[in-house]
Amino acid sequence: MRRRPALIATALLLSEGLFTACSPGAPEVSVGAGPVSDPARVSAAQLVYPLDPYKTTDEQIRGLEKAQDLLTADCMKRFGFTYRPAVRPAPRGKSASSRYGVTDAAAVGRYGYVKPGVSAGPDRPAEDALPPAEQLALSGPPLKAKPGGGLVLPPRTLEESRRTDSGRTLNGQKVPVGGCGREGHLRLYAEKKDPVDLLYVFGMESEAFSRARQSPKVTGAVKAWSACMAEKGYRVTDPVSPQQALGLRSEDEFGGAPAIAAAKQDVACKKRTDLVALWYAAEVGFQNTLMDEHAETLKQVKVELDERIRKAASVNGG
Repeated sequence: MRRRPALIATALLLSEGLFTACSPGAPEVSVGAGPVSDPARVSAAQLVYPLDPYKTTDEQIRGLEKAQDLLTADCMKRFGFTYRPAVRPAPRGKSASSRYGVTDAAAVGRYGYVKPGVSAGPDRPAEDALPPAEQLALSGPPLKAKPGGGLVLPPRTLEESRRTDSGRTLNGQKVPVGGCGREGHLRLYAEKKDPVDLLYVFGMESEAFSRARQSPKVTGAVKAWSACMAEKGYRVTDPVSPQQALGLRSEDEFGGAPAIAAAKQDVACKKRTDLVALWYAAEVGFQNTLMDEHAETLKQVKVELDERIRKAASVNGG
């Protein structure tokens, strides 16, 4: 039996106005709040943030993916098909090491601007096309067009999906809108109505990161970092992704001798200007501020996350 391509439908639950940005005048640090890690003692990859408890760990991600595949396979059985998903890539792990650009002197000394342990790997062979009936069961019929233009979006919850007719049947069974891939996702992530957007916490993180970047202490540190880089002839203003400004165009160039030299100076300048410590402190402050403002929604986020993890364990036989 051919392996079936894995389906990830998270993008279909993108934010629809659930996240409200804080005002530009929000304080850098909430009253009484302080950093939860010491950047002087731990690497950037080990920094802890206030929003971390509302996010899934690598182990939980693997469990959720396995459960979603099993739920999709359960749906496919109704139509007489055996679903065998492709092997999913391992979770990439915490990416805080690149949150503020390169920060590890030992790593850049070997890899420059290439992320250690991250490789695109060899191209995977193309999956064989599924027979039409099996593809219909897996993906459902094409989305319907709206009278005024655009497409009718698929149901956002399992309850809504069960009330929605896709207009197609297969082997005597109604095909779900979005097919079994969509149903497997909804059974795990959105069984009941009005779930919190799966990207809600990511939106809060992004907002805190952006606000911290614009704060006076961080903008001052970035200017100091840029001036430090200029001492060695590097004209750059973006400490997170300076590769293009450095004239580096490809992964091969990211790991070459010129890139290593620039990355070493990059890390040294971040250390000299305390850029990571200042940015981290500001970001923690903004996360705390946003958590205060969205406390009720975050309670629901945690409830739904815990329910999802328990359900995944149950589906996986745990």
